[in-house]
Amino acid sequence: MKNFRFTIVYLFLAILPSVYLTAQTRQTREEYIEKYKAIAVAHMERYGIPASITMAQGILESDAGNSKLSLSSNNHFGIKCKKHWTGAKVYHDDDAKGECFRAYPTVEESYQDHAEFLDSSPRYDSLFAYPSDDYRSWARGLKAAGYATAPDYAQRLVSIIEKYKLYLLDREDGAAIYSSGKTAKENAEWFANQSNTQIEADPSAPDPFRVTINPHDGYGIYRINKTCYVRAKEGDSYQSIGKAFDIAEHTLRKFNDVDRQAKLAEGDIVYIERKKSHWLGDAHIHTTRKGESLHSVSQSYGIRLSRLARLSRLNPTRPISEGQMLRLK
Repeated sequence: MKNFRFTIVYLFLAILPSVYLTAQTRQTREEYIEKYKAIAVAHMERYGIPASITMAQGILESDAGNSKLSLSSNNHFGIKCKKHWTGAKVYHDDDAKGECFRAYPTVEESYQDHAEFLDSSPRYDSLFAYPSDDYRSWARGLKAAGYATAPDYAQRLVSIIEKYKLYLLDREDGAAIYSSGKTAKENAEWFANQSNTQIEADPSAPDPFRVTINPHDGYGIYRINKTCYVRAKEGDSYQSIGKAFDIAEHTLRKFNDVDRQAKLAEGDIVYIERKKSHWLGDAHIHTTRKGESLHSVSQSYGIRLSRLARLSRLNPTRPISEGQMLRLK
């Protein structure tokens, strides 16, 4: 009996350090924000998704990077496999037992997939009608579109955003503002001035479609790199879109760096004003992904093709390879 008690005490003392270490190494929400806020801001600049929303979803869905799913698969947004997913998978109990979730080699890949998932899924199109600083509307829209089944999902996102002042990330130079630690008075004044009212189109304005959240002739207007674009609908052509926005077809093709033979597919980005000469966000380099071309990158970032090629000293007509680093400014 004495030996048995000694064994129990020994085993307890043996596992105690590992239990203590686990408790000590659990990542806090503040640490999580510091680690990933730059990615969230970069995706806001590129895709228009509020950085506050990205951070709040990451915190909520991954328990600030501490959940079993996030630790086993780097999946920080609870994105399930879906029928078109061809990457790695893990199985985890969620709404049902043993559901299939996407797995990523890095957390950064999870953040990238989250941005592309929202950007490419038609069910989330309505969210991009809201400005990138209207986190409340985005939170409600995510719940309405079925991102999560929890009835209080929107409220939980908003609560995280407001508790940790993540709304500061949605401002211009948001990462610097957040890190600099503005006074409580300044934060309160800015927060009180925020509005959730959607701005309506002004038909008397010279260019009513130049406002990011205004609809125009059945098209949603989006903005990246301070340049407006639309998404092509089924059956669209450069001629039909040009007519809708009173832009000559050859001018529209020039805006989008395409020749006379180029045709549109549903979902293609079509810029309705001239793209910029370089990226205005914080990122300096883009690492190419499988299937990307110099033209697709120029469209994704709102940079003129000739300028993008010149920045990296490339021939704009030649293909690029996966993993190639392109300068954005």
